[in-house]
Amino acid sequence: MTVLSSRPAQPVDPGLVSIALEVAGRLANDASDVIMATAGRGARPDDDTSPFDWVTDTDRTLERHTRRVLTSEFPDIPVFCEDDDVASDAEFRWVVDPVDGTANYVAGLPWCAYSLALVDRWGPVVGVVADPYRAQIYAAARGRGMRANGTPVKLSGQPASSIVCTEMTRTGPWPGMGEFISRAALSGSGVRVLGSKALAVAQVALGHAAAAVLDSYHEWDVAGAVALAVESGAVVLDRRGEGAPLPVDGLLVAMPEVADEVLGWWQSSGQAS
Repeated sequence: MTVLSSRPAQPVDPGLVSIALEVAGRLANDASDVIMATAGRGARPDDDTSPFDWVTDTDRTLERHTRRVLTSEFPDIPVFCEDDDVASDAEFRWVVDPVDGTANYVAGLPWCAYSLALVDRWGPVVGVVADPYRAQIYAAARGRGMRANGTPVKLSGQPASSIVCTEMTRTGPWPGMGEFISRAALSGSGVRVLGSKALAVAQVALGHAAAAVLDSYHEWDVAGAVALAVESGAVVLDRRGEGAPLPVDGLLVAMPEVADEVLGWWQSSGQAS
């Protein structure tokens, strides 16, 4: 039996949340414009990085812009990005992935995102994910719900999708991934590997996918999207079925009615300890 994700009733200054949402949304719009203007048009990845984990000039440009704005608006809150060691005693921290799905971005494939979240010790407080190719900004704040371009999104009452998302590790398929895909297929579900962890989780929050399973991830990859998922009503679990806003041992985000079933496929694929 899975344990539903729970969020402690830890108050956060409403003024801080409102300002953080406004600034994060502005940064997401800026990033969306930059990504659409440059995707597939001469972006240069570092030669020494894995194609599953490319870094481009655009990543660096958006990282600098994000850091500059956040440091100006929130001087007491540290900002962490790709390759940073996310370790801080501060009450809050910002985590950002300037281009999640960089290999797709470089190739001009329409599936990449900008992800930003304000996080405290209990998980995401504010999260935004920009989906540039669909001209969508997804935003959520703790206790305030999720919105897509300003329209509220809630999973309650939506029929479960037959699509399950997962992603490669930076070196390729995760152990047991083939068996997981087979188990899903036997149950009538199709597994999709589309190349962006943030968008994989966001699809669950939107009701487009029944679940997303990530064998491993970095906080900046998914914190923004997990904020969306929690506020839309999705379940967030680790591979043992324990609820946590940002699990340290894998990540399952699912519609409540399918969480147990998908967790079973994952655990039966040789991944549970």
